[in-house]
Amino acid sequence: MKAFKWMAMGMLVASLAVFSCKDEDENATCSDGVQNQDETGVDCGGICTACKVGVHGEWKSYPVAPLLANFADSIIATFETNNTYVVDSWKNGSKTVLSGTYVQTKSSTGNIWTIVLEQSSPTVLTSEGMLEVTDNDTKMKYEIVQTNPAIG
Repeated sequence: MKAFKWMAMGMLVASLAVFSCKDEDENATCSDGVQNQDETGVDCGGICTACKVGVHGEWKSYPVAPLLANFADSIIATFETNNTYVVDSWKNGSKTVLSGTYVQTKSSTGNIWTIVLEQSSPTVLTSEGMLEVTDNDTKMKYEIVQTNPAIG
């Protein structure tokens, strides 16, 4: 009788283990707030879109920094995870579009990154600088200068 109780208890525990170990990814999505499936971060990477790091995303500037005020009233810069970018800027209602590729490298200090932009349109040029993303990835400070062709 005692062996039967232990065997029944063992079967109960085994059945609980089987039912509790159902496939975790059965209801997994790329927006469930959990790193599952083959994601490399929470809801990103793997079968989901690439994880955003550093400058990735859309950044809006209005009003623009005083140094840029001669060139733009507002700017929307979009940095894709495939290392391409588009910068839309407006000055007195006239729109300018800059585009190209970029490489960003994380520094060893805080959330600071170096960045090199290879602009391909409307003119070919190279710019280099640094950026810092703060406030839960909602704000970016960005300093960059054209390095090729040199502008003095």
